Amino acid sequence: MVLSLGKAIPGMVTTLQVASSSAQASPSSTRDLPGECLLLRIFIGEADEYKRRPLYKAIVFRARELKLAGATVLRGPMGFGRSHHLHNANILRLSLDLPMVVEIVDTPDRIEAFLPELRKMMRGGLITIERAQIVRYHAGEPG
Repeated sequence: MVLSLGKAIPGMVTTLQVASSSAQASPSSTRDLPGECLLLRIFIGEADEYKRRPLYKAIVFRARELKLAGATVLRGPMGFGRSHHLHNANILRLSLDLPMVVEIVDTPDRIEAFLPELRKMMRGGLITIERAQIVRYHAGEPG
């Protein structure tokens, strides 16, 4: 497993990716994706928690346990939601609750099966689903 978390710098998007390296993944643990999949987007706050753990981490690790194809967390420098409260990262004031977006790509049946898991974890936030055309899904070095 490769776990990389970019350095948190105000105004920058930070990503958390959980993936198998080619050296650690066995052919039986990987699978191909069809050309047509779904992109699940989960909009939450950085301070949101589930069972005393950051919600974005809980979502990614649960998706991994259920062997979904992949997940990425994006940290936004600014945003607002239903309450219209502005969350902002700037030099003068660092927000403790910046916007976070968790993106998960997989087949429609696996995304639909994951939705009840999200409903158990989330108290607020926004969930969207859109069609995604898979262009490349490959583990290992480019080239």
